[in-house]
Amino acid sequence: MAGGRERVTHMLKQLYRASCMCPAHSHNYSQSIEKVVSGKTEYAFEMSLSNIRYGKGVTKEVGMDLQNLGARSVCVVTDKNISQLPPLKAVLDSLTANGINFQIYDNVRVEPSDQSFKDAIEFAKKREFDSYVAVGGGSVIDTCKIANLYASSPESDFLDYVNAPIGKGKPVKATLKPLIAVPTTAGTGSETTGVAIFDYKELKVKTGIASRAIKPFLGIIDPLHTFHMPERVMANSGFDVLCHALESYTALPYNQRSPCPSNPMNRPAYQGSNPISDVWAIHALRIVSKYLKRAIKNPDDQEARAKMHLASAFAGMGFGNAGVHLCHGMSYPISGLVKNYKAKDYNVDHSLVPHGLSVVLTSPAVFTFTAPMCPERHLEAAQIMGANISTAKMKDSGLILADTLRKFLFDLNVDDGLAALGYSTADIPALVKGTLPQERVTKLSPRSQTEEELSALFEASMKLY
Repeated sequence: MAGGRERVTHMLKQLYRASCMCPAHSHNYSQSIEKVVSGKTEYAFEMSLSNIRYGKGVTKEVGMDLQNLGARSVCVVTDKNISQLPPLKAVLDSLTANGINFQIYDNVRVEPSDQSFKDAIEFAKKREFDSYVAVGGGSVIDTCKIANLYASSPESDFLDYVNAPIGKGKPVKATLKPLIAVPTTAGTGSETTGVAIFDYKELKVKTGIASRAIKPFLGIIDPLHTFHMPERVMANSGFDVLCHALESYTALPYNQRSPCPSNPMNRPAYQGSNPISDVWAIHALRIVSKYLKRAIKNPDDQEARAKMHLASAFAGMGFGNAGVHLCHGMSYPISGLVKNYKAKDYNVDHSLVPHGLSVVLTSPAVFTFTAPMCPERHLEAAQIMGANISTAKMKDSGLILADTLRKFLFDLNVDDGLAALGYSTADIPALVKGTLPQERVTKLSPRSQTEEELSALFEASMKLY
């Protein structure tokens, strides 16, 4: 009997050794999984996007979307300007036609502040909304994202989710309500991203919240809405698209970023340039190069404005996952420290440097600085924007792109550098100080920078032409 057991045991052992050990065929497969150790260089990237719907007049479907979601109480977020224009009427008509109950919050601040965010949060917390609709530009969409976030996480302190080192940068674990974004500008791409930017008044600097959890459920891109944009709003929105494309394409490659997260939920929204974001960035840059001037100079050019609306979304798909770097990092104190500058065509009662303008004014200096790290990408961008590179040398790629950008901006009557906005060399230390906390984006620059180098970049941006 004992000998029989031994023979059976021996046979089973032989069968086990001879069996296929791959996970597809074996029930015995086991593998020690190497734990991802935080601190090492990243090895993966992740694409996260809103659903996107595009078409002239497609706004009429938003009521049906909310009906399909079973919405019973909707918060419609907009600003005072948009509240008087056809885009909001189109949304409200659709909601009414489909029997959707809604309340309107129209007190969004153009270039939001921490206080304007808190005002919207307070409005949302006092009501039990089960969905949100944002109708407007990036300021409106970002405000709506934040109202949704904190109303869905009412116990959270405002700084809990704000990017470190200004805030605590905690991951968002709350389940948010569906948010449908209806962009009326062709610039931020906020309808595609999990990012919301605001002025933090205490430090006089811009910062934000970045999490995949806050991205819209759906972005409805209706090119009819861009026909209401004034000339300078169109221009400054377009400059944001331009820099989104250029910065995400030239950002630090994702597999050079560190630390590698110990858990995928901690992988940041901005991950570095990657093969998929690259496709969207280059496509957006081609559209901007071909259509932005037309869209600015002729507001009746429906083709150009429709193309720019798509370019905004395309660039958003790219930078929303790859990230931006120095132009944006340096732009935040430029906007936050504004003195008396008031941009043309913006109906606001406060000093304002529009986001796209604050970003693009440093672009010639920035891309001259970053070019040595990936010269071929800078040269490719210059070629797309119209530069003749047939005899160009790779070492000159930054200067070529910078000159191409200056000509582009000059042709579009852009202010002659930071000095035209009221800044001087005496302001550079404060501008540098405001840039230093922007590590979420500055660390995505392909070239690291010292305080002295940042000072030199601001100095070089005081005058463009």
